[in-house]
Amino acid sequence: MLGLKLATDPRWVDIVETNIEEILTDHAWCEQKAATNAITIITLNSEHEDLVTELLALAKEELEHFQMVHDIIKKRGYTLGRERKDSYVNELYKFMNKGGSRVQSMVDRLLFSAMIEARSCERFKLLSQKIKDPELSKFYHELMISEAGHYTTFIGFARQYGQDVDVDKRWKELIEFEGEVIKSYGKEETMHG
Repeated sequence: MLGLKLATDPRWVDIVETNIEEILTDHAWCEQKAATNAITIITLNSEHEDLVTELLALAKEELEHFQMVHDIIKKRGYTLGRERKDSYVNELYKFMNKGGSRVQSMVDRLLFSAMIEARSCERFKLLSQKIKDPELSKFYHELMISEAGHYTTFIGFARQYGQDVDVDKRWKELIEFEGEVIKSYGKEETMHG
């Protein structure tokens, strides 16, 4: 379904398990950034009522996920660390068309968002299957389902509003680009690292 070019090496979970506090902090900030991204899309495309309605709900859900991760952090006696830079997301951002039409920019932002959700979904699935911590295994299984829904929301809006753009071609180009980018990741105890 996700069509990712390169799967995450399952050994990434072994790296994650060496520092659960770090993965949880990184994950919490990823959820906050996902909510902020949805709000940014709303701000830039507020004339589309259905998009605004759907992405408001998505932003709220991402903030709920942030709270859920924060609750796990507190329950385990950890501290939410400072916000982390997400190099993977910053590299993906380079793919986005900066000089095209307003529609092209919207489509690229939606596809960029879909890609991040797709990779997060793939990572959550791997965590749910491989992590030895039963609480986190169940938690990541539930989030995997949610991320898959977010992925389809973003792809759906790109197709709906990208009539003047070859959305499928652009998505295939992004899949290829992400496939090259992700080769450098999977070596750190971060969501995309």
